[in-house]
Amino acid sequence: MAAVQTTHPETSSPKVSPVSGNGAAYGFLAYFIWGAFPLYFDALKPSGAWEILAHRIVWTLVVCLIALTATRNLGFLHRLMHRPRQLGATTIAGLLIAVNWVVYIQAVVSGHTVEAALGYFLNPLVTVALGVVVLRERLRIMQWVAVGIGALACVYLAIDYGRPPWVSVVLALSFASYGFMKKRVGGSLTAVESLSAESMVLAPIAIVILVVVGMTGHATLTSDGTGHTVLLLCAGIVTAVPLLLFAAAASRVPLVTIGLLQFVCPILQLLCGVLLLDEHMPTARWIGFAIVWVALILLTVDSLTASSRSRRLARAAESCAI
Repeated sequence: MAAVQTTHPETSSPKVSPVSGNGAAYGFLAYFIWGAFPLYFDALKPSGAWEILAHRIVWTLVVCLIALTATRNLGFLHRLMHRPRQLGATTIAGLLIAVNWVVYIQAVVSGHTVEAALGYFLNPLVTVALGVVVLRERLRIMQWVAVGIGALACVYLAIDYGRPPWVSVVLALSFASYGFMKKRVGGSLTAVESLSAESMVLAPIAIVILVVVGMTGHATLTSDGTGHTVLLLCAGIVTAVPLLLFAAAASRVPLVTIGLLQFVCPILQLLCGVLLLDEHMPTARWIGFAIVWVALILLTVDSLTASSRSRRLARAAESCAI
């Protein structure tokens, strides 16, 4: 998923073109696939979260290496090894996304998909908060209100759960921090290069996990039928495809559009949890989610307003220049 753009709105012309239309379709498909992930991870039972994580890392690396070989771009790995700062940022980003992945997978296989969905609803609010704390960014009034309402929702849900919604908080924090590190890396790596680098630094950890799982007798790759084996082997494709679709969308449509499309993912996760995985959703919890949605509506309205204002200023500046 990608965070809502809140501080640097798109300034390009709002005119719709076939390219931007295709970009919106790519973005929707990417978020649709991510939103359907609970069904995929639930189908991987009886595999545990750590085994699924390890297979996801290993087979994603395999898919990326095939893609890099096909495009004759394996040399970027050599260049990356000679750029310590970029390698360090990529390593931290890889560790953050690994934390995000394993917590999310554990949530799904243990029947907490709804709580995981809440994490991705909270993600835009946490991203804005990180901008203030880490980057010293100044927020507009409506952004402050949205963050405050989001914090209130967390307190309410903590009371409802009888504990802080740790799964939601860890998912939101890890993904927002991952986005921050990706910003530090910048646009110097393509989507495939970035995923390849992150998978490469995580591969040794994944191999250790697979060895430990195998030694403790909990490996399921070859012990649970052909269908299960195929599903595990597809983890790399399942990971890479939506990322490439998202990259194609991001290069074709305004960031505000990407920000709006991102809500497809947690909405689908929530529906999967409640309608297809039979997770209980009491009325009090719906109220908590509704409070979060109010915060997101305010954040979205503010983002759209800022984007529109920026476009008007850009057109005014062009008129003056003419």
